[in-house]
Amino acid sequence: MNFNEVMSYLESKGSEQTRKIFKNHGAPDNFFGVKVGDLKPIQKKIKTNHSLAMQLFDSGNSDAQYLAGLIADPKEFSKADFEKWAKAAGWYMISEYAIAWNLAESQLCMEICSEWINSSDEKLQECAWAAMAAHLGVTPDENIDKSYHKSLIDQVEKNIHSSGNRIKYCMNGYVIALGGAVVELTERCKEAGEAIGKVDVFMGKTSCKVPDISTYIAKMEDKNRIGKKKKTAKC
Repeated sequence: MNFNEVMSYLESKGSEQTRKIFKNHGAPDNFFGVKVGDLKPIQKKIKTNHSLAMQLFDSGNSDAQYLAGLIADPKEFSKADFEKWAKAAGWYMISEYAIAWNLAESQLCMEICSEWINSSDEKLQECAWAAMAAHLGVTPDENIDKSYHKSLIDQVEKNIHSSGNRIKYCMNGYVIALGGAVVELTERCKEAGEAIGKVDVFMGKTSCKVPDISTYIAKMEDKNRIGKKKKTAKC
């Protein structure tokens, strides 16, 4: 499928009800309102097509941008590509999922994220924390710098409550992901959760809540999911 065919498909699958839901979550105006489930058949058909993904992302349409994240090849991104995408993301479904998934699977992940988490650009911070969380879930323990991530727990404890709205949410998710992915840091992450306490994030006109770190990790322990890795960050 080419760019025009994909855009026509997306437009045909848009609905006012889905548009309303996405708007309540903070989506910008440029989108059709396509359910994620309706993107799966076209993702399966296209599989990986990085050049098409770049075209779709450049359209500025957030349905197209989300699909772009699904069909992009993480190995084909340069640092400049990731930065361009992150700065152009209109809302969290793009920055914290479509882009973060690709960054998580890239060899550039930790190099970029270690820089972005200290950036003055909140979009870069948001994407970096989300990407690191996803990266931990697909990376073997022997390839994880545990001392570095342990230091980031301290950074989150110190800064989370004074950070930007979605950055707080992503920091919270990062600590949960770290506690679930790295066995030797599980207890430290639970302790951090107790110290951090409730994280206040504006979730738009929705009933969504911010997961409690310690409670969420404890549930993962009960389900014997600590240390389990996934094959891909994309879902």
